[in-house]
Amino acid sequence: MTYRVQIQPPAAEDLDAAYRWIAERSPGSAARWLDGASRAIQTLSRFPERCPLAPEHDAFQEVIRQLLYGDYRVLFTVDGSQVRVLHVRHGARRYLTPEYSSLSDA
Repeated sequence: MTYRVQIQPPAAEDLDAAYRWIAERSPGSAARWLDGASRAIQTLSRFPERCPLAPEHDAFQEVIRQLLYGDYRVLFTVDGSQVRVLHVRHGARRYLTPEYSSLSDA
């Protein structure tokens, strides 16, 4: 089965913020990072449930999984034949809570 991968607005903003942060420090690396992150996210179209539950999974009503890409965690849900990418967070950041997340709105 092939899943449709949808990057939600908060995840797109997260990707843009990470790109800009990396670009300030290493412009050449930023484009490679964004390309790699985009390719990694698209792999979720095949077997997204291969990815483990995210540590913050218990704080939300939905099943939240994570795909690791370098130092970043791609948080997503699987709903039928659709994968919704909800957030992309650096691994050093605190785990999400419902108060500080669009996950509760997704």
